[in-house]
Amino acid sequence: MSNLEKEPPELVIDTEPPVVGAVEILEPRDVPLGGPRAMGVRRTLPQRHRSLIGAWCFVDHYGPDVVTERGGMVVPPHPHTGLQTVSWLFAGEIDHRDSIGSHAPVRPGELNLMTAGGGIAHSEVSTPATTVLHGAQLWLALPDAARHGSPAFEHYAPPAVAFDAATVRVFLGSLLGSVSPATAFSPIVGAQIDLEPFATVELPVDAGFEHGVLLDAGSLGVDGDDVPIAHLAYREPGASVLRLEAGPEGARLLLIGGTPFGESIIMWWNFIGRTHEEIVGFRTEWQTDVVGGADDDGRFGRVAGYDGRPLPAPELPGVRLKPRG
Repeated sequence: MSNLEKEPPELVIDTEPPVVGAVEILEPRDVPLGGPRAMGVRRTLPQRHRSLIGAWCFVDHYGPDVVTERGGMVVPPHPHTGLQTVSWLFAGEIDHRDSIGSHAPVRPGELNLMTAGGGIAHSEVSTPATTVLHGAQLWLALPDAARHGSPAFEHYAPPAVAFDAATVRVFLGSLLGSVSPATAFSPIVGAQIDLEPFATVELPVDAGFEHGVLLDAGSLGVDGDDVPIAHLAYREPGASVLRLEAGPEGARLLLIGGTPFGESIIMWWNFIGRTHEEIVGFRTEWQTDVVGGADDDGRFGRVAGYDGRPLPAPELPGVRLKPRG
């Protein structure tokens, strides 16, 4: 999914100090993705005081949206650099196309993982048969050693693993002995967890990871702290167990985590880079080669099969993109 904000904020991301011994609840902010009938999302990452959870740097949660009321998802071809996109649905279906020739549906319970590397473009459109759209879009920052690599696309349908009163689907990394074959460039985990009503589950996790728990449905406590719907509970490294407690409706959640990223990055619009000059260069290439139609064989390529124009980049801010103290 693109970040469709017309004035995306400059975000220079450093590794944050841990919140020792506590669960931090991150509130979402509402971000409209278009006009009055277009869908909106609830964004919990990045925030100015907490930008990363492992390599996870972007979390958008949306729906359930009735397509006839909200218009569904229509995201024209747009670029990415230096990241991976993780598409995960609870309901509906999205048609994915990208500039390396991938054309695949995004379906509930199945991972679509796109690695941008040095540059890729893609489009996302909800299918005509979709009546309700509900899911999450997440990004992973690529470490410096991998961020200039070739773009790629992978699909994986993780099996359901039973653990106590939980059902777990591990779509990235490993958990409870379930290992995803999808490519990861740093130690991470990503999973959907469904809890039965009134379940209490002591979930074993990697103590070297920091973790985030996004509540999608039901009611949930994480290590004794209540997590409101669409909020993200952050837990610092050091814990080898996460205590998950569901209410009378049960709970559905996404678990993300990884070792602290340890690199500073600049994230602006749909680009991740390391310097102001890189971001300016990415934007110039997109505007010239793709939006202006100068070079189908440039950094981002062309998305075949999309009936419409690519998405123009917003204007850069009037100041240099640089680290803030």
